[in-house]
Amino acid sequence: MKQSIQLRLGQHLTMTPQLQQAIRLLQLSTLELQKEIQEALDTNLMLEEGDEADRFNTGEVQQSGTIQSEDIETPRASVEQSVDREIHAESNEMPEELPVDTLWTDVFDSYLPSTSHGSDDGSDYDPFAQQSRPQTLLDHLAWQLNLCKLSERDNMIAQAVIDSIDADGYLRIDVEELLLTIDHPEISAEEVEAVIHRIQSFDPPGVGARNLPECLLIQLSQLPPQTPWRSAATAICRDGFEHLAKRDVASLVRQLKESEETVAGSLTLIRGLNPRPGSLIAGTPAQYVVPDIFVRKREGRWSVELNPESTPKLRVNADYARLIRRADQSADGVTLKSHLQEARWFIKSLASRNDTVLRVGAKIVEMQQEFFEHGDEAMKPMVLRDVAEALELHESTVSRVTTQKYMHTPRGTFEFKYFFSSHVNTASGGECSSTAIRALIRKLIAGESSRKPMSDSKIALELADQGINVARRTVAKYREAMGVPPSNERKRLD
Repeated sequence: MKQSIQLRLGQHLTMTPQLQQAIRLLQLSTLELQKEIQEALDTNLMLEEGDEADRFNTGEVQQSGTIQSEDIETPRASVEQSVDREIHAESNEMPEELPVDTLWTDVFDSYLPSTSHGSDDGSDYDPFAQQSRPQTLLDHLAWQLNLCKLSERDNMIAQAVIDSIDADGYLRIDVEELLLTIDHPEISAEEVEAVIHRIQSFDPPGVGARNLPECLLIQLSQLPPQTPWRSAATAICRDGFEHLAKRDVASLVRQLKESEETVAGSLTLIRGLNPRPGSLIAGTPAQYVVPDIFVRKREGRWSVELNPESTPKLRVNADYARLIRRADQSADGVTLKSHLQEARWFIKSLASRNDTVLRVGAKIVEMQQEFFEHGDEAMKPMVLRDVAEALELHESTVSRVTTQKYMHTPRGTFEFKYFFSSHVNTASGGECSSTAIRALIRKLIAGESSRKPMSDSKIALELADQGINVARRTVAKYREAMGVPPSNERKRLD
């Protein structure tokens, strides 16, 4: 093959570091963004958190970050001006001596051991010292085990059993595997069964069961003997559990030879039991969603504003910025210039992210005002392209903004993506969103007769009477997505 040199003309897109940083910040959630901001504050000496009092004292104007429902477009110039006001001008002069107004003892005295234990100044108070880790199910069972007077041998078996119980409260391994875990030649399977039976009497009721029928039977056995329908419910869980799982009421009536009222009462009692007893003991603290924007109705208009707690206010440290000399090529000067440039990029990227999130959130509120007024049934069909075209943004940008971003509304906290759904044509020629159809299906099922629940075909006919043409398989798909069982499993005798 002969080698040759050729000239070719082509175009390709290169993303600058600033653009890469802006895109990366745009797709971060609020918690991830807070972690990113804290990391930037720790690594960049030019960045600092701004104080509101200092901003007003220096004459700076803070952007309100609020958009009314009819004022969707935000002037981009105002965002750039607010960013520029955050960045102080560079100075060509470096002072000979820096003012020092802090003594060594002012900084390090608080780290020295205190000689007075009775001081009330609160300087050595640690708020996190009062917090303990959440109690797990295994901790709860171990605490009850310590209250039992067991022999050393039984206590060893009990600890192995408790360690094998999962978060739902079930013992998922059999006796043979427990014997291998204990690894004691003198311990028999009968001893392990006896200890398992002892642990099954612990709190919460039903813990230590090997399967769901056993879990329900344990809970029923711990109820008072005079509990209505207790014996019939026990017979159902012991002998007719396969009919119970299928909700075959007729077969239960024939098998138990009881009246429909007795079977109905027994099913009501069984439904009051807990199939996951371990969930009663909190193992991990609840994780809360931090909303990015707040949606409120003021004076008859919907307003959208950024959550001030989601992102701290950042600015360039003016004292460090004055130390920079334009012609200084020393290592310290180059480092200061590099940190200053990175701080400016970060502040601009952060302001651009907040601006984009605010604009997209305001546009969603504008296009879905009927939802905020009337609920899920008034949700309009909307796709990413609709918001992208209205705001003159790329569809991928809107996709990044709507991922893991949440808005707090009077109807609850929703992810941005919740407001996007496909559409179904109506009989009048209009469109209905899939979210509205799910709400209508949920409403029809909630109002149905428990003795004669509506089938998917019947629900499709009811929707057709309201002008919404939906196939039976579409109704089944939406019903399964909502976790609603079919009509034969929703049938009740009460």
